[in-house]
Amino acid sequence: MVRWSLALLLPLAGFFVLLARPGWDVHWEHHPSHFWLVLTVAVVNVVLGLAMSEAARRRGDARVFLVSLAFLASAGFLGLHALATPGVLLDGKNTGFVVATPVGLFLGACFAALSGLDIGPERNLAVLRRERLLRFGLLLLLTLWAVWSLTSFPPLDQPLPPDDATGPLVGFAVAGGVLYAYAAWRYLELYRRRPAFLLVAVTIAWVLLTEALVAVAFARNWHATWWEWHVLMAIAFLLVAGAARYEYRRRGSLAEALGGLYLEDTIARVNDGYARALTELAEEAERGGDVPARSREVAARFNLADDQAALLERAAAQLRDVDRLYRPYVPAPLAERLRRDPRAAELGGEKREVSVLFADLQGFTAFSERADPTDVIAMLNAYWAVTVPVVVRDHGGLIERFAGDAVMVVFNAGGDQPDHANRAVTAALAMQTAADELAAGRAGWPRFRAGVNTGPAVVGNVGTVEHRSFAAIGETTNLAARLQTAAAPGQVVIGAVTAEAIADSAVLEALEPLQLKGKSQPVVAFGVVRLN
Repeated sequence: MVRWSLALLLPLAGFFVLLARPGWDVHWEHHPSHFWLVLTVAVVNVVLGLAMSEAARRRGDARVFLVSLAFLASAGFLGLHALATPGVLLDGKNTGFVVATPVGLFLGACFAALSGLDIGPERNLAVLRRERLLRFGLLLLLTLWAVWSLTSFPPLDQPLPPDDATGPLVGFAVAGGVLYAYAAWRYLELYRRRPAFLLVAVTIAWVLLTEALVAVAFARNWHATWWEWHVLMAIAFLLVAGAARYEYRRRGSLAEALGGLYLEDTIARVNDGYARALTELAEEAERGGDVPARSREVAARFNLADDQAALLERAAAQLRDVDRLYRPYVPAPLAERLRRDPRAAELGGEKREVSVLFADLQGFTAFSERADPTDVIAMLNAYWAVTVPVVVRDHGGLIERFAGDAVMVVFNAGGDQPDHANRAVTAALAMQTAADELAAGRAGWPRFRAGVNTGPAVVGNVGTVEHRSFAAIGETTNLAARLQTAAAPGQVVIGAVTAEAIADSAVLEALEPLQLKGKSQPVVAFGVVRLN
């Protein structure tokens, strides 16, 4: 920060060195160069000011509007100063046009200082309500100054001293310099809270314009000190124009490019409107609607600007693509739970009563050894295509994971399902039926066996911040996996707690107590004959 400050003070230091050493303050009087330099800078500044003014209108931001007035005021009077170039448009010097630059810079300083204030929503609205009046007032002032100068009404009928360092010019330099310095300080504070390249450019511009005002008041006509303030103004305005163009190319619109300048209230308002619009489009995507087609309608309803609407349309298209690509990897009940409560994505879990369904293909290993790998994948995908909709869509199961030929489904994990035991058993039987219908006529295809168990489990997210998965962990899950290994192809074996929960709605067959891996005592189990 210190190095930057010293670098910005170098032009002013050089200016005073030239004043102290008149022999170094070389004289160069070239009227066409002066005219085109000043006029070009004025035109660039007018374009920049008008573009900022339009962006301020779209976003409803008083700060950007006041900055635009600072540029328009200095540009307008700088253009009048170009007319003072002797021998180009006018035959001789015109006092009003000669002193137009410090007047414009002083007006610009007033608007710059005002733009640095943190005004609230009410004052922001009050400024914007007077937007046309302020612009018209500035245009009227420029017109009156031009007429007054051309008609040489007092006091603009008096010729200036050779070096132009008169009392009024010094007054403009001191007052305007203080205002620009205040604006630079305020924008530096804004940059510390919200780093942005455009804020750096505007802050530097205010500093350079402060130095330009000093040079205007004390420079020697047509000497290096006099040319210096022209160059300082050119650098200030072209720097801001270049920064705005850079941000425009990055963000795609001027309104977005000027985002670093906006008032806090404007940013909050824009973000809130955009977030609500995007939320509605996300809900449309979940319903399977045409998201890009709805984006314009949603943008109009939330009163978004054209550039925001275009951004929303691109975001909607990306949202549709992301949803299409990643939705198959996230179980629908889990996706809905995350949408309702984003905190559900945090690592950790909760203890819940669940029913767990395990199913795998008996004989899969033997089939894989004799079949081509592409046929194995085709077989698995065909099975999952008919069984997953039955388990998930028809009975509300949450697929915890696929593991080759096996699947684990949890009920009452993503949401409350009081009948989760009945759902799990019904889903297991329906899964067997769908698989049997698909496998009919396909000799050699392995068949599903399934196990279901009910009990407590810890349900939540395990893993790391970078990679995590949803899981149901506990003895209930382990026993469901063991029961599945005890089932025959086409059979559903359930534990004692599940059997008790569905006893009134199912015909069950008591099995011999099972000696299961990891269990020191025989396990009571039942085979499901049918549901009533």
